[in-house]
Amino acid sequence: VEGFFKSFPAGEEMNRMYHKWKRETKDFFVESSLFEKFGLRYLGPVDGHDLDKLQKNLEFAKQADVPILIHVLTKKGKGLEAAIAHPERFHGLGAFDPITGKSEPAAVGTPPSYQDVFGHALVRFAQANPKIVGITGAMPSGTGLIHLAKEVPAQFFDVGIAEEHAVLFAAGLATKGFRPVCAIYSTFLQRAYDQIHHDVALQNLPVTFCMDRAGLSPNDGPTHHGLFDISYLRCVPNATIMQPKDEDELVDMLHTSLHLPGPGFIRYPRGAGTGVTIKAEPVAIPVGHAEILREGSNIMIWALGPMIADALKLADRLESEEHISVGVVNARFVKPLDRTLLLSQATLIPLLVTMEDHVLAGGFGSAVLEALQDAECPTAVERIGWPDKYVEHGTNGEILRAAYGLAPDDIHRRVLARWRNLSAQHVEAGI
Repeated sequence: VEGFFKSFPAGEEMNRMYHKWKRETKDFFVESSLFEKFGLRYLGPVDGHDLDKLQKNLEFAKQADVPILIHVLTKKGKGLEAAIAHPERFHGLGAFDPITGKSEPAAVGTPPSYQDVFGHALVRFAQANPKIVGITGAMPSGTGLIHLAKEVPAQFFDVGIAEEHAVLFAAGLATKGFRPVCAIYSTFLQRAYDQIHHDVALQNLPVTFCMDRAGLSPNDGPTHHGLFDISYLRCVPNATIMQPKDEDELVDMLHTSLHLPGPGFIRYPRGAGTGVTIKAEPVAIPVGHAEILREGSNIMIWALGPMIADALKLADRLESEEHISVGVVNARFVKPLDRTLLLSQATLIPLLVTMEDHVLAGGFGSAVLEALQDAECPTAVERIGWPDKYVEHGTNGEILRAAYGLAPDDIHRRVLARWRNLSAQHVEAGI
C-alpha cells in the first residue's frame, strides 16, 4: 500500500494520511500500543519461542525504511520446569540438577560463602535495630539477602532489576534516619554511578554498599567480573572503601559501616570464605587503619582481600628459598588509606609490593603510588593486579590468573626479579 501511494506526486502526504486512518481505525477496535502512540512502527507482540514467526517479523523489519520496533515475548526457562519455577537460580551457568534445578551441593567441609555470612550477619543487626533495612535489585539469593527476606521481611526490599532506583531509594531512606544496606554486585553497581555521586555521597548519607562478586568471577565472564569498583569509587568524596581478609572481618566491616556518618563500600569475592570462626560479637574497625600480619625488613606486601593468602604464601617462599625478609599488611581500607603506616614503612623498606584482585589502572596500587608521590617518598613499588583489559569467561579462576601472569609462580618471579634488580642498583650505587 505504501508503494502504491508513493508512486503519486503527492505520495508522501497520501501515505501519511493512510497511516493516520489505519491507526484511528485500529484504535476503534483495539487500543494502540504505547509505542504506536509515540509514532513508532510497531510489530507484535511476537512469540519469541516461535522461530518461524520471529524470523518473518525480523525479515519484514529488515526491509523497512523507517525505524521499527518488534515486541517479542519470551518466558525465562521455557522448556525446563525447574527453571520456570525458580528463575533466580538460573541467572548463572553453574552445574545443576535438571529435575530440581538446584545447584550441585558444596563439598563436605566447604566454608559458608561470603554472601551467606553477610546475609546472616545483616539479619542479626536488623533484628537488633529496626532502622536497618536491606535493599537488592532482583538478587535476594545471589546477594544473601534471602535470609533477611525470610527472617525480617518488613526490613527487606527487592526493587527489581533497577540498581539506579535501589540506590536512590536507599538515599531517601537515609534522609529519614534509616540505615540502608544496598547489596548489589560490584559490576552492577556501575549502573547506579550517578546516584552514588549525586544522591548519596554529595549529601554524605549513611548508606552501606555490600559489593558481592568483587574481583574475578570466573564462571560469570567479563560482564560480571568485579574488577573496576575501586577505580570508579576512589574518586567519590566522602566514600569509605574497604575489603575484608576473611568472613569474620566482613562482619566487623559491616558493623563498622553501619556506624559511619557517610557512605561505606565493602567489596568481597564470590564463593566460599576461608573457614575462620566468626566472633559472637563484632568489633568496630578503626577507619583507615591497616593491620600488620607479618613483620619484614626487605620487602613489605600490602594486600587486599583474597590476595592476602597469596601474599603470606609468597612471603614464606621468599624467606625460605631466598632468605629475603618479607612482611605482609592487610590493607583493609582503600579509602582512607593508612598513610601513616605506609609512609613509616616506606622510609625503612626498600621495596613495597601491592596485591589486589582488581585492575591496576586506578586501583589500590595506584592509591599507594599517589600517597608516596604526595609525600615525595621514592620507595620502589611493584604492583600486582589485572591488566587494562576485559577478562574473558573461564570455569577456573586459576587458569585465568595464569593466563594474565597472576599465578603464584608468576608473582614470585616478578617480585624476586624486582628485588634482585633493586639490590643490584643499591650495590652499584654503594648503598
